[in-house]
Amino acid sequence: MSGGGARPSPAPLAPLSMSPLAPSSVSPLASSSVSYRRVLLKLSGEALMGSHEYGLDPLTVVRVAEEIKTVVAMGVQVCAVLGGGNIFRGVSGAAEGMDRSTADYMGMLATVMNALAMQNALEKIGVQTRVLSAIPMASVCEPYIRRRAMRHMEKGRVVLFAAGTGNPFFTTDSAAALRASEMQCDALLKATKVDGVYEADPRRVPDAKRYDRLTYLDVLSKDLQVMDTSAISLARQSRIPILVFSILVHDAFAEVMQGRGRFTIISDD
Repeated sequence: MSGGGARPSPAPLAPLSMSPLAPSSVSPLASSSVSYRRVLLKLSGEALMGSHEYGLDPLTVVRVAEEIKTVVAMGVQVCAVLGGGNIFRGVSGAAEGMDRSTADYMGMLATVMNALAMQNALEKIGVQTRVLSAIPMASVCEPYIRRRAMRHMEKGRVVLFAAGTGNPFFTTDSAAALRASEMQCDALLKATKVDGVYEADPRRVPDAKRYDRLTYLDVLSKDLQVMDTSAISLARQSRIPILVFSILVHDAFAEVMQGRGRFTIISDD
């Protein structure tokens, strides 16, 4: 220690710049134009079949992956629940005499196969992706842990939830509503083969009425076959709007995120 001179005061520290974690490819302009910051995409297995009658169409999987990449580049945190109906449906198996629980578990395994295919397509185009399964299978994917999933999304990774809820008798629609609630998503987007919600299947009833906006109670009271009642009820309880659009339309996902294009919104408003 030197003599009795006063110790000079340290220079003030510059304030730290705090910004939310987001993909490095995000531009401020793209980020400011989106309606939601964190969304869950519900993608049916049938949507991945393309023109095939069964299984996966590689070109369709790649196209959907490109659509997800576009939305991620807009600064949106994306997670997804994939169905397995293109490979196996538990309800159909039960109808053929199989035990329902066994059939549902087989359907859950089909969703893991779809999730791995989508992960492969996304990572080939430079999108970091993680598959989290409700049924542990450490050799092929991570187990579902809520905080881990949220951390992946905060780092800009796409998170694919596989194996539904991990329980039989629950659909992947219910899994989508559950994961959207757990991830505190701003919206749940259901990608289908039609551009919104109709009073009947427009492929069978050409003049079926199309709805631009519905409430959760409208869907339940009119028995509209959008998602199962458990999923609708959970989304209503969590106040998560559901947007229904066609994944067959190119760039539809990105347009819906910007409030454009054709879609039906289901909410309490």
